Amino acid sequence: MLFLALILAASAVAAIASQSKTATNNTTIDNGPFPTDLNGSNFTYPHPFQLFHFGSQGLPLGMAFIDLPPIVAPTANTKPQHVRYTRKKPNPKPKIALLLHGKNFCSITWSTTAATLQKAGYRVIIPDQIGFCKSSKPGTLYQYSLHQLALNTYSLLSALDLTDPSNNGITVVGHSLGGMLATRFSLLYPDLVSSLVLVNPIGLEPYLELGVPYPDLSVTLKTEQTSNYMSIKGYEQSTYYLGAWAPEYNVWAMMLAQIYAGTEAQNFVEGQARVVDMVLTQPVFYEFPRVRSKTLLMVGTKDTTAIGKQWSPPDVKEKLGRYELIGKETANRMPNCTLVEFEDLGHAPQIQAPDRFHAALLQWLRT
Repeated sequence: MLFLALILAASAVAAIASQSKTATNNTTIDNGPFPTDLNGSNFTYPHPFQLFHFGSQGLPLGMAFIDLPPIVAPTANTKPQHVRYTRKKPNPKPKIALLLHGKNFCSITWSTTAATLQKAGYRVIIPDQIGFCKSSKPGTLYQYSLHQLALNTYSLLSALDLTDPSNNGITVVGHSLGGMLATRFSLLYPDLVSSLVLVNPIGLEPYLELGVPYPDLSVTLKTEQTSNYMSIKGYEQSTYYLGAWAPEYNVWAMMLAQIYAGTEAQNFVEGQARVVDMVLTQPVFYEFPRVRSKTLLMVGTKDTTAIGKQWSPPDVKEKLGRYELIGKETANRMPNCTLVEFEDLGHAPQIQAPDRFHAALLQWLRT
């Protein structure tokens, strides 16, 4: 009986290993159609999106992403009508831009930036990270780390055949939490990233080292569970938009509030609590000097964002989130960094002043 039990146990382990290998190695890209409510988000994306099916940590997951082609402006035909000519074929390997969203945004929040980059000749890839927006929400079953999210993103690019060095590198743009992830991505895959753009990234300071009390996961979970439209609007209005509010801001607050109240609400808040823990315990602050990529740091200096600031004592709180200082300090610590500051803007300059933001971005990309 003991021998039989051992055989059965070994068979079970082998089966689990086989299933894990299958889930990890077999990837597919699904073009839809998709249900209106996908993974707890019923927000309508104005762009078609796809779902990247892959395995991670033994789980079958789906990462939603948008893949937009470059827009090539038509050239006027100045040749005489009797002359026959052949139109030049489009570049089979256009420039690639990867846009990474923050904790309170989704892929679609990058729409204006994506359109700007398309017109500049970029193919634009914009994923919803696992645990966010229209992607799978594994909740307590998943260990969130910047390394894991970077690996997931790399796996998507690999499935799209965009990790070949002959593609001349990728421009990676990250906002807020996406800036931390973009930094980690550039450190893990330095030969793939040709240009790095960080937009008001969090993680420019070591929160715990500066005195932010480390919270138990149950504490951050309770905070996430109380999030709703009014709390989201209040926070974004003060920190992102400096007291202003407009319809183009409201749409993103409504989008996020719907997910907090949606069909995957519990898994979503479990994941968000773990993301907060990830930010606190996995700093990139100490590694900025190791970033090899040509880097643009874009900072709205009125931003006061700092993870854990709200539960910190007054003496700690007053020294956190000083973007007018930490932007310059970070740029000086990075070997190949250009700093662009917007002295009248907050945490989301790409939304608050898109024309100025995109003019500065395109000017740098051309250099």
